[in-house]
Amino acid sequence: MTRGVTIFIACTAVIAIAPFVADNYVVRLCTFLCMYAALALSWNVIGGYAGYPSFSTAGFFGLGAYAGALLQHAGMNLVLSWLAATVVVAVLAASIGCFILRMKGHYFAIGSLAIVEVLRLIASSWASLTGGGDGLNVPILQGGPDFAGRVFLFSMMAMMIACFAMTIAVDRTRLGFGLRCIKQNEDAADMVGIDVTSYKTAAFALSAMFCGTIGAIYASWVAYIDPSDAFSSLLSLKVPVMTLLGGPGTVLGPVVGAWVFVILEEMIWAQFLELNRAILGIVIVLLIFTLPGGLLGLRLPAWNWRTVVGLRNRVPEAQ
Repeated sequence: MTRGVTIFIACTAVIAIAPFVADNYVVRLCTFLCMYAALALSWNVIGGYAGYPSFSTAGFFGLGAYAGALLQHAGMNLVLSWLAATVVVAVLAASIGCFILRMKGHYFAIGSLAIVEVLRLIASSWASLTGGGDGLNVPILQGGPDFAGRVFLFSMMAMMIACFAMTIAVDRTRLGFGLRCIKQNEDAADMVGIDVTSYKTAAFALSAMFCGTIGAIYASWVAYIDPSDAFSSLLSLKVPVMTLLGGPGTVLGPVVGAWVFVILEEMIWAQFLELNRAILGIVIVLLIFTLPGGLLGLRLPAWNWRTVVGLRNRVPEAQ
């Protein structure tokens, strides 16, 4: 745990200095690294610890984006609109979770994906409020592109740090213990006195809450949203894949998985413009199947002085 926290702090410090030493492309890439790491960490609560395959990430991300954008149009302060969007998403997620979490397995997966589609249809149909298919413009942050790039990078970084701290808190408290029990055997957890419904609802709402905040920040960053972008089903697939790639149910795994995924995506996109999604999909599938425990489950041999001495002593015997 201590080593993981140290690695996270060191990498975050490197990202923090990017706006002062790198160009706009690197700042944009670092912003995406923080955003996807935060999304993967938030999904890890319900998907990694509780073992519920949720595909509703894009639904709460898009809801937060639209809530934040509409509140800014109504004259609310930028940061206050993000906080208000967080509350809206958390309340809705807790309300939905009470019902949808009664389903299990693939039934829950399909139900969570339906949340995304329902919210997307509402945003597309309610043109008088959301702009419908034409989308919605979001007020642009004043101060120029360099200033805006720094603001949104540090905002996404703050969300990543908050999600990382939340994951540590979940991992070390009764909530994390209860969610692990639910993942192992939900019926047995219920029999030994764990309040299964409350634990699952808390995990679902906690996961969705951060997705809503990130969505609100994203809407302010890009200054324009539409239903197909805000409620992208691809986002609901990418975030679980990132967590599985790094190591589900761990503190550092989602961060590692998100960063590796984003960097691979950028590299493959630059080399294979037309086939980048197909090649990226093949690479990710191979990594997940060959590393069932994620990248954090990969154990390399410990090459220390005892190992070297042992090998040297065996050489004459082999001859």
